[in-house]
Amino acid sequence: MDRPFAAAHRPPRRPWAWAGWFAASQLLVAALWWRYGWAIGLAALLPSHAAMFWGTLWPRSRLFGPVLSRLATAERAVWLTIDDGPSRDTQAMLDLLDAHRAKATFFVVAERAERHAGLLREIVRRGHEVGNHSHSHPSARFWALGPRAMAREIGEAQRRLAALLPQPPRWFRAVVGMANPFTAAPLRRHGLSRVAWSARGFDAVEADPDKVVARIERDLAPGAIVLMHEGSGHGRNVEAMRRLLARLDELGYRCALPEARPGDA
Repeated sequence: MDRPFAAAHRPPRRPWAWAGWFAASQLLVAALWWRYGWAIGLAALLPSHAAMFWGTLWPRSRLFGPVLSRLATAERAVWLTIDDGPSRDTQAMLDLLDAHRAKATFFVVAERAERHAGLLREIVRRGHEVGNHSHSHPSARFWALGPRAMAREIGEAQRRLAALLPQPPRWFRAVVGMANPFTAAPLRRHGLSRVAWSARGFDAVEADPDKVVARIERDLAPGAIVLMHEGSGHGRNVEAMRRLLARLDELGYRCALPEARPGDA
């Protein structure tokens, strides 16, 4: 299979490195509070906690570990990623990808994959890739999971997907893209590399396919990681994918899978 770019497969090497600098920052805050009073102490406290929130809520943040958001290539090629399946849309998505000779990585939810194991096998049979997108997809609270719950969401998904696939997933996408400080340890344990994106159309909530494609087109560039979804409540993900693939053809872009290569965190 022709793969125009390589992606550094980088499971976190030091998943608890953040804890050291955070502890040091809080000792500094305590010292300032004791020496200069609450006004200075509070002024020092807020930035340290703001950094933790930013690291969690910003999908491309590398504060807690490495994350891929774009790939290096001179070719007009993108990495198309599809979240939240398998679903009622999967078969139609696969047919569209075949029609455009496009390849994609499906970031699947393990509970849904077990219910639709035939679709999971079909994804692989047609030459696409499967990534880990959590066990149960707790979209409202994934960002706030503690270490045990986070380990279960990632580890249980990896175990169940590995039992259904010829090879276990190597890529992970955080639910809603938000990875808190406790995400890195299970990624390291299971040899997973986190993937974000550089182009998205908000198709999980936007029902107008033209708006979805227009937003993605603004951020298109060689090596872009494109985020799409399937199975959304508005029911128009397949139509949005049809418009996107047609537009990519018009612009001379192709969708290909990256070749993983070893990398250092």
